[in-house]
Amino acid sequence: MAEREPFKVYAIRYASLEKRASENFIGGDPHDGPMPMDYFVWVAISASKTWVIDTGFNAAMAQKRGRQFLRCPTEGLKLLGVDAATVKDVIITHLHYDHIGNFDLFPQAQFHLQDSEMAYATGRYMGNRFFSSAFEVEEVVAMVHRVYAGRVSFYDGDVELAPNISLHHVGGHTKGLQVVRVWTESGWLVLASDASHYTANMEENRPFPVVIDIGEMVDGWHKIRTLVDAPKRIIPGHDPQVMHDFQAPALAMAGIVVRLDA
Repeated sequence: MAEREPFKVYAIRYASLEKRASENFIGGDPHDGPMPMDYFVWVAISASKTWVIDTGFNAAMAQKRGRQFLRCPTEGLKLLGVDAATVKDVIITHLHYDHIGNFDLFPQAQFHLQDSEMAYATGRYMGNRFFSSAFEVEEVVAMVHRVYAGRVSFYDGDVELAPNISLHHVGGHTKGLQVVRVWTESGWLVLASDASHYTANMEENRPFPVVIDIGEMVDGWHKIRTLVDAPKRIIPGHDPQVMHDFQAPALAMAGIVVRLDA
């Protein structure tokens, strides 16, 4: 079998939010205290291919939703030599506002999405504010336009995009949430996105409150663990600790970009 081409994998921090621990776990937290949230997009870069994972949100959305906007995610991509205007492939883990905004900054991209996520974001549950509040209807509609333009590739469950990258449906947080498994020089790494907002959600079996199916979320954690050799290879979706556990690839990127596979 031909040797897999390894990816270098990066997290790009673009926004933050002051929160308390009680807001990040169903049932609250007995030791409530400050527990801020970071917002990331990710990129996997090999010698022959670049995959962007999620696209974040913009300054206007940050103002609307009361988030601290630090920079456009495309600025972090640019530091890594990636021009959003020429990116060919963007994986969308799910269609929440903080993962699908800025879609317009990727005019050449093919978007990769689960069938069940589009069905969820355009179906009956969106009539209930509990489920719809994390979506922005105009962003969902914009993705529908891209479907009609032939710019969305749909998947029904797990799929190998190439020998060194695959998508795995886990659901739970949303109906069509998918995680991304990437081959690196250090082995397999999983970008968990919102399958586990914080490492503590998964490690302590305490789900994040934005969820449609708690059982599916817990089952997703078990599935994710089978995709890596060690828990440290699972990267949570919003945990500020990521910026401390991994190093910036260059001094100029400190506080903005960290390399996850090194």
